[in-house]
Amino acid sequence: MQSTDFVVARNDLQQCKTIETPLPDAAALPDETLLVKVTRFAFTANNITYAVLGDRLKYWQLFPAPEGFGNVPVWGFGEVIASKHSGIAVGEILFGYFPMSTHLVIEAADVSKRALRDAAAHRQGVAPVYNAYARVSGDPAFADRQGAYQALLRPLFMLSFLVDDFLAENEFYGAKSVMLSSASSKTAYGLAHLLHARGNGIKSIGLTSPGNTSFVKSLGCYDEVVTYENVSSLPTNSAVAYVDMTGNTPLRATLHRHFGEQMKYSGIVGLTHRRSSPDELAQALPGAKPQFFFAPDQIRKRAKEWGPGGVDIRFGAAWSGFVPNLERWMKVIENHGPAAVQRTYLDTLNGRVPPDQGLILSLSE
Repeated sequence: MQSTDFVVARNDLQQCKTIETPLPDAAALPDETLLVKVTRFAFTANNITYAVLGDRLKYWQLFPAPEGFGNVPVWGFGEVIASKHSGIAVGEILFGYFPMSTHLVIEAADVSKRALRDAAAHRQGVAPVYNAYARVSGDPAFADRQGAYQALLRPLFMLSFLVDDFLAENEFYGAKSVMLSSASSKTAYGLAHLLHARGNGIKSIGLTSPGNTSFVKSLGCYDEVVTYENVSSLPTNSAVAYVDMTGNTPLRATLHRHFGEQMKYSGIVGLTHRRSSPDELAQALPGAKPQFFFAPDQIRKRAKEWGPGGVDIRFGAAWSGFVPNLERWMKVIENHGPAAVQRTYLDTLNGRVPPDQGLILSLSE
């Protein structure tokens, strides 16, 4: 029996292929080990960020691939098809971080009623969230369409939640408005929803391409929507903050030069833009120095300050307020098989996925 993996060239993300490797014999699995069939996973622009930062943030080490290639991590679901752990039954459903593969071997550790961790040596040295699996069998919040929302948006909305919390904690650096690039992206409109829900007078401005303007306006969570070519028409008489969702270097430079010292915060959340680079912050610009926002730092800080369960309680309340919008904002589309996975990967990498689509994939036909 074979496992199918989708891998990409680490030095040229346009190059990709599927490979097959032998599955381990279920009877010969080491103690405490699980063999999991990856049943479905989400793919969004956030996964492209994982690939762009694969070396820098150790994403490539999570799921080993042949020399020169990487397996892009994804959020999704797996079914336990063989278990050498007495507390985990065959047939259990897990939600967490998976490879773009049909199967994964997990060294189960820290097993509780609700979760477990993969203790494989190559998966250590990264934020704990990337090794944790929720045990979600029978949980309606993770079934069918709700499960698709969880895979597509829960990790992204956690990022939105943490950026919103970070900005509020810092009193928005004195800004009166927050500009969000790639306003049609799921992380951006999650953040806009949270900013809008605060009702504190901070204005949210969505920056987008002409083709996505109608969609962004239809969301109803932006106070103003501006196309990229018109950003220099924005007034400069009050302080602004900028959240860069794609790592668009030319756009960032334009905004900094337009707003000058009124640019009070400039944070980079994602790196999916074709003209971006992880090493681009050396460029001197007026206003606040651009900085990467690294979500695990904020979540560790808040976990310490808020105590056990504090992050989950606050995030759960925010998620409950967000989910009712999703039926209106997003169409879930499911595709199966290696060809569909490759097509979706390349379409996402090259910005060809409509903003109202949420893509759920499986490498199994």
